[in-house]
Amino acid sequence: MTVGSWTLTGAPNARDLGGLPTRDGRRVRPGRLIRTPALGRLTEADLTVLGRLAPACVVDLRDDSETASAPPNRLVGDPSLVRLPVLDPAHPGFGYLSAVLLGHDLTGHDEAARRGAAAAMAELYRWFVSGAVAREGFARAVRLAADPVNLPLLFHCSAGKDRTGWLAVVLLTALGVDEETVRADYLRHNALTVELRGEASAAMLRRRPELDPETVRAVLEVRPEYLDAGFDEVRRRHGSFDAYLADGLGVTPQLRAALRTHLLD
Repeated sequence: MTVGSWTLTGAPNARDLGGLPTRDGRRVRPGRLIRTPALGRLTEADLTVLGRLAPACVVDLRDDSETASAPPNRLVGDPSLVRLPVLDPAHPGFGYLSAVLLGHDLTGHDEAARRGAAAAMAELYRWFVSGAVAREGFARAVRLAADPVNLPLLFHCSAGKDRTGWLAVVLLTALGVDEETVRADYLRHNALTVELRGEASAAMLRRRPELDPETVRAVLEVRPEYLDAGFDEVRRRHGSFDAYLADGLGVTPQLRAALRTHLLD
């Protein structure tokens, strides 16, 4: 699929956040913020494209258990590599969702299974706001994005939709992009991954034919209600997104000004 003016066959939901408008009439500068899934399945042609994008810094939001079971990232050049694991193995949602994705035994996840995968996904987004590990990882990623030495900045998790999606929400909102535009970019994942999700769903159901197809869809898609849960947690804990940026992530006025200076046209 074509994303903007470039394509990554092995990462179909990869995209440049450049061009998105802010409330004050500016736009995110193209080629500065690039969101992707993990890069282990890039083709040789993809590597040529990645070489043109020339990320100076690659932020990986996965933890060791995820990288150990995935093909190594394929990169070009010598970008700075920063690991910021946003994952809590003790969180029941992570355990349940991981078991669904990997085809593991769901024993011990009875309560999560009863509530359903969509509810688990929503709780995950709430944890993005409330969890100390999540706040630390997202806060550091924002600081990296504000430093021009790290630009272009490429950031990813595994599928490039949830942790990557929330970090994109944080960065775009800090830059002054309105919520409707932020939501539209978040939801693009579904349109960009129709074929990939079909293949993944079929593979998951072959491994575990007893799985409800709706459970699989809930895990592989992004949905407005997942983002709603994150925004609701922001309001519940902080009152507003600006307060969450300031109090939850330590985004000072000076840091926000640096983001706008280096990332907006």
